[in-house]
Amino acid sequence: MIPTYPILEYDPSPNAILNPHNLPLPGEPLERCVMCFFQEVISDLVEAGQARPIRSLLSEIGSNPLYELTWHDRRLLLIHPGVGAPLAAGFLEEVIDLGVCKFIACGGCGVLNPDLAAGHPVIITSAVRDEGTSYHYLPPSREITARPKTVQALETACQQHGIAYRLSKTWTTDGYYRETTNRRALRLAEGCEIVEMEAAAFFAVAQFRGVDFGQVVYSGDLVIPEGWDYRGWNNRHSARSLLFTLAVEACLLL
Repeated sequence: MIPTYPILEYDPSPNAILNPHNLPLPGEPLERCVMCFFQEVISDLVEAGQARPIRSLLSEIGSNPLYELTWHDRRLLLIHPGVGAPLAAGFLEEVIDLGVCKFIACGGCGVLNPDLAAGHPVIITSAVRDEGTSYHYLPPSREITARPKTVQALETACQQHGIAYRLSKTWTTDGYYRETTNRRALRLAEGCEIVEMEAAAFFAVAQFRGVDFGQVVYSGDLVIPEGWDYRGWNNRHSARSLLFTLAVEACLLL
């Protein structure tokens, strides 16, 4: 029986017509990758000699470098995942194809709960699937959860640095200009404190491919009925650098 809506036509077959296919990376295989949404953090690492480009992944927006990151004598991969669930999921697929099996992402998020101060680290425990990508990887459901081991790794990294953090469910949406008052109220009622565009897709791809994936974000712009508040969210350089550090150290704990 054909479902009413195409987004519900889940097919569990592991074989698609088009699949990622990358040549092996030079040197020893790497099993860990940090996906960092903060381009200026990546640029600073390259300038400091801690990260060097070793491959580029391609899309119609151009090349997206894949870096080898050296962190306290340990090696990881580093990449910007792009913005939005389809692109981010595609890059995740391509990095998994290189043999990577442990991932941590760091980025920013919108805030639904006004009690959550700007710049506060939030470890994502689950996501409401209000985007389209995750439905191509898992059967329809309202939510998807992160693997407990990835949440624990992020908690441990925060605790080792004495950093206060929040555990939260997120609302993953494709329509950032359609975060209406009514839909915000629904998400708050089911426990979402934040909103972003990729987590549900990340978790779905990871579950489908059998890899570990965790995500930490920092609280940014305020999304409330009284009006949107920028809160200077993308100018918080210290918060972004700290979040990256937590992501790397959590990834090394996996």
